[in-house]
Amino acid sequence: MLRRLHPEQPESFAFTAANQQWAEAQVTKFPEGRQASAVIPLLWRAQEQEGWLSRPAIESVADMLGMAYIRVLEVASFYFMFQLQPVGSVAHIQVCGTTSCMICGAEDLIAVCKDKIAAKPHALSADGKLSWEEVECLGSCTNAPMVQIGKDYYEDLTAENFGRIIDDLVAGKVPTPGPQNGRYAAEPLKGLSSLTEYEADKPQYNASVALAADLGDTVKRIEGTEVPILTPWLGKDGKAAATKAAPTPPKAPAPAKPAVKQAEEAKAAKEAQPETLTGARDGKADDLKMLKGVGPKLEQTLNELGFYHFDQIAAWTSEQVAWVDARLKFKGRIERDGWIEQAAKLAAGEETEFAKRVKKDGTYED
Repeated sequence: MLRRLHPEQPESFAFTAANQQWAEAQVTKFPEGRQASAVIPLLWRAQEQEGWLSRPAIESVADMLGMAYIRVLEVASFYFMFQLQPVGSVAHIQVCGTTSCMICGAEDLIAVCKDKIAAKPHALSADGKLSWEEVECLGSCTNAPMVQIGKDYYEDLTAENFGRIIDDLVAGKVPTPGPQNGRYAAEPLKGLSSLTEYEADKPQYNASVALAADLGDTVKRIEGTEVPILTPWLGKDGKAAATKAAPTPPKAPAPAKPAVKQAEEAKAAKEAQPETLTGARDGKADDLKMLKGVGPKLEQTLNELGFYHFDQIAAWTSEQVAWVDARLKFKGRIERDGWIEQAAKLAAGEETEFAKRVKKDGTYED
């Protein structure tokens, strides 16, 4: 299935203060240089906040993790749990249409969606409160047909009781999830044939439904203020928490290097550092975003390191590339994306294929 960004996009995206704190905490789970591993939880949090993933949200997550925009878009467009278009302000309904549910009446549920929400999937209802789509197996085959609304399953549905659920959502009510035909969980429809002695002592709801009912609002999206942000892998100072293991004995001091050797290493380190500037020449920096793999965040990092112009990057030697690479969050991209070759052409007044696409798209035009 072809998944594209929605044609209508908001101008910007920013995490709420609480969600920003949560997102930053997630990044600390991963070692330096591996922040990209946090891309899925951050995208999910952005979707929880807005309801769907816009282009500004995808780019904001990319900037936060030091990733190229296309890499994050690849993740967002690959996983169907990410919505690339606006969804209903109250709820987005996912109707399972795979074998078990189809045999048991999923098509009737889809007909209800078309009648009460919108004629086509991913379209908003007239009041903007609901949207729907058909999805692959959600793993609740015993209770077919079923739908997922928000984070919960609504099972053992008929066109009639599913229609009532939709009406309740529109009216601002919170339907109780789980089986809708009186069944407790996934036991046989004709009743238990074993463990019958526990039937009288069971609680009102099964554990999953009970938790949803206790929350009181099963379609509410995460705001970031629900529970304290837990970062047990960090200490109170935000640094890696100390372990309870016995302290490692201090290593014996390394023998002092001869003065000549120290001088040679210092000279080599100085020679490896490229030419840097304290500011752009004549106060006008080149648009480094014309280089493939460089977004606004990475351009800012390069400027902070003292690189403002294409000719500076074009002049880097392999040793200097290593020096710069060691100071970037996502290592290896200089050679992978061919910065030096691109920079040489742009410094000479030529255009690269990437720069042409950028200008045609209009993303970075002044």
